[in-house]
Amino acid sequence: MGRVKGNNKKTSFFILYDQLRWEEKSLIETAKKKDIKLEVINCRESSIDLDKDKSPHCNDIILQRCVSYYNNLHSTAAFEGLGAKMINSLYTAIMCGNKLFTHMELSKTGIAIPKAFCAFSNQSALNILNKNGYPKVIKPVVGSWGRMIALLKDKEAAEAVIEDREHMYPLYQVYYFEEFVKRPPRDIRCIVVGDKVVAAIYRYSGDNEWKTNMALGGKAEACKVTNEMEDLCIRAAKTMKGEILGVDLMESDENGLLVHEVNNTTEFKNTVRVTEIDIPSLIVDHLVNSNK
Repeated sequence: MGRVKGNNKKTSFFILYDQLRWEEKSLIETAKKKDIKLEVINCRESSIDLDKDKSPHCNDIILQRCVSYYNNLHSTAAFEGLGAKMINSLYTAIMCGNKLFTHMELSKTGIAIPKAFCAFSNQSALNILNKNGYPKVIKPVVGSWGRMIALLKDKEAAEAVIEDREHMYPLYQVYYFEEFVKRPPRDIRCIVVGDKVVAAIYRYSGDNEWKTNMALGGKAEACKVTNEMEDLCIRAAKTMKGEILGVDLMESDENGLLVHEVNNTTEFKNTVRVTEIDIPSLIVDHLVNSNK
């Protein structure tokens, strides 16, 4: 099961986490059932010697499951720099973890995405909003679960939100705006494992909510994976150089399917629940097969 490289070290498999959620527990339990030794690393309890010659993880394969963007990014950099194969890689963590970076990478390869623009001061943000019109969606370039995302319906709403962010951490003063896409009250979460979309769900907005995040009360329903969806998601995954990703799509009334987010450490509990597809098993199989 292990591979041998120049240092004659057999490859071991690890899962790296900072919160032990349903997803991580299911992956650990699945590995046990398959008689695969999947060792665990609690990021919050770990310290890492950055001297490569002393690294016990050279040539190991580590499944990155840290929830915290900063834990995820920096632990990936450390372990990858020490010679471990990270799933997903540092490049993927950087590009997927920042919405502006994601937008630019997808744009380079011609993948259909919502129109967007950015600004770096409150006045330039208001100027570009006034130029492009309302409504617009403001998003933090780094963030998840729909937090700090707001629908700006007019200038008054924009001024209130932007003024509030001027007093926050500098990251939140990088203003990233997207068009408000006219679509059904849902989006599509697709789970990519390797070169295949293994499952998809519709995520419907909760009561009195325009966002579709499950953390905000959204509801899930199984979605049939079409050829168009699979092609778009695999292109997005390859662009981000990711192996296990959640690709979120919107069904634009005007432009068809758009990719609006690519998730580096994707949640899949609700996808398993409504589709009954054994995603943990597929992920563990991919982890082992990546060693061949």
